[in-house]
Amino acid sequence: MDTSRQVPEAIAAKNESANAAQRQHRSIAEKRRIVEETFIEGASVARIARAHGVNANQVFGWRRLYLSGRLGEQKPTMKLLPVRVSESLSPDTTHASGEVSTSIEAAKPKPVSGTIHIKLQQAQVRIEGAADPEVVRVLLECLAR
Repeated sequence: MDTSRQVPEAIAAKNESANAAQRQHRSIAEKRRIVEETFIEGASVARIARAHGVNANQVFGWRRLYLSGRLGEQKPTMKLLPVRVSESLSPDTTHASGEVSTSIEAAKPKPVSGTIHIKLQQAQVRIEGAADPEVVRVLLECLAR
């Protein structure tokens, strides 16, 4: 009777059932809580992982997801875009006749003609003339996605 083939199959079946029993499925909230513990000053990822029965490499993977905003739902955050100013307007408002605006006239918003040129990785935007700030904000939000 040849039992040499039966033993490896029995061991393999036993290992598979043991691995399935040990595997834990953690909720997103629990993953976030574990990851947030690792950001405390002086915390050791390996120690925190051991304390929760998780492999440290898995916690590092969760950290990458957390930092990229892909570990659970997060409130949308505002992204800042780099800005370069090429020209500045003088603080004194002067007219073509040479007279300086009074404080009452200066308080009124006046349309300013100019050019806004925005370069992103996926697009370039050029706005000429007076730009509505709300329209520019919506445009930048759409392009930043």
